[in-house]
Amino acid sequence: MTSQMPFRNKKWIKYSLTVLAAAALAALCVITARTPSTAGEGHIPLGYESALSLLPPFIAIALALLTKEVYFSLFMGILAGGLLYAHGNLELTLNTILYNEDGGFIPNIASVQNASILVFVVLLGSLVAMMNKAGGSAAFGRWVSGRIKTRVGVQLATILLGILIFVDDGFNCMTVGSVIRPVTDRHRISRAKLAYLIDATAAPICIIAPISSWAAAVTYSVPADSGINGFEMFLRTIPYNFYALGTIVMMLLIVTLKLDYGPMRLHEENAMRGDLFTTPDRPYQDADDAVPSSLGRVTDLVLPVVVLICSCIIGIVYTGGFFDGVGFIDAFANSNSAMGLVFGSLVAVIFTFFLYMCRGVISFGDFMECFPAGFRSMCAPMIILVMAWNLSGMTGLLGADAYIHDLTAATAGEIKIFLPCIIFVIAVFLAFSTGTSWGTFSILIPIVCSVFAGSDEMLTISIAACLSGAVCGDHCSPISDTTIMASAGAHSNHVNHVVTQMPYAFTCAGVCAVGYLIAGLMGYSMGNARALLSLPITLLLLAAVLFAASGLSKRRRAGKG
Repeated sequence: MTSQMPFRNKKWIKYSLTVLAAAALAALCVITARTPSTAGEGHIPLGYESALSLLPPFIAIALALLTKEVYFSLFMGILAGGLLYAHGNLELTLNTILYNEDGGFIPNIASVQNASILVFVVLLGSLVAMMNKAGGSAAFGRWVSGRIKTRVGVQLATILLGILIFVDDGFNCMTVGSVIRPVTDRHRISRAKLAYLIDATAAPICIIAPISSWAAAVTYSVPADSGINGFEMFLRTIPYNFYALGTIVMMLLIVTLKLDYGPMRLHEENAMRGDLFTTPDRPYQDADDAVPSSLGRVTDLVLPVVVLICSCIIGIVYTGGFFDGVGFIDAFANSNSAMGLVFGSLVAVIFTFFLYMCRGVISFGDFMECFPAGFRSMCAPMIILVMAWNLSGMTGLLGADAYIHDLTAATAGEIKIFLPCIIFVIAVFLAFSTGTSWGTFSILIPIVCSVFAGSDEMLTISIAACLSGAVCGDHCSPISDTTIMASAGAHSNHVNHVVTQMPYAFTCAGVCAVGYLIAGLMGYSMGNARALLSLPITLLLLAAVLFAASGLSKRRRAGKG
């Protein structure tokens, strides 16, 4: 039986959307082209700090879901942002997109933080190529296959590995994918399902891990003049982080009870028939076809990965001043995680070189060839990453952060009981639109701190709602770097990953919104202790909704069959 695509997009639909988008942008140019070719100090973009500032990411996301063409969709969103900033002047639009210091393509690449992420991605891709060439991945796959006999067991092993690598979400995505992908392929687990498991154990795990780059980001987002200890506040939010905890429970239920629904069910059914991708394209096909060495052992994969994890942790705390006398927790809070990951991955590559050369599993020439091979395998995610940063920069130039800040602050003070639910929804919306959860923290947490007293349990619940919503939006946004790297780690088509993951993410998000409504009511009227009851209520409600969605999906599939 041949596999069927989840969405049958006709060519004329893509062409029509392209023509309509181009016509709309041309009309925008003609109507608003009143700005000179250079933006002076008092330049105000069209739609600045208004709902129009969110138009570029919405264009990119909508086109990506409709056309399945990621590069085109991101470019159209970037172009729309540039045109809004320049009031339609084409020369200023081009200069803004390419060279604007606060969001242009070139400054984004030149940024130390972003360049470090790109270098880390290339080094990790090269390391994966080395482990594959040396036969370590194949040996590990044989070893695991001899001990884990079921599809459920392999998926649980993927989840466990994702939980163990909690230091950084991008590091998690790339490492888990490279290690476990050969095993999931043998057990006919779809690439879309693997991408979901990787993504769901990245940001949702990091946001509840005290020793992680995310804990540092939250710590720094709490205003210094608020009198609140940022790290202590992070720890207090963990029991109220409904989306992170709900995602973990949801994964376990879906895997152990086989409750897949929506497009994911189709991908899994096709995988059982031998088609791991469902759609015609086969991303990273060249990388998957590498011929491994027959001398590879399990240690040829395990040792480099262990060294990679340890060296990355050491690299992160090193950038935070740990070796200069700063405490371990403070070093994480002060760290530059991107630089630390580069240090750690470089150490792992050097270690792997000596390990493989001493054992003679591959030649020096084969080892060096892994660098360009790793770069080639990571070209697609790097292009998407850079374009996503460019789009985020355009959104920032249009004042989207200030718009959300003012919108939230205007209503927060009068509706404190409902604020956790409102903050969660706004955080989901903002993180989904901009593709950044850390930016969402920095916008919303100061607002919450200004509304509630430092000792109020409602403050903890509301900050947790902000973190939970930011992770949710980041988890399902097509332009999030975590989502992009999860696709890369699983070697999955990016749009397939987004389309199959969205129903799961939105199901959990809807239940969490209800949970925060309950938590707000309990926290305001019943006190601290009873507010904690909202967590088991939310998880039970999530389980009930999940069973209902899975049952409905089965009935629909049976009816079509």
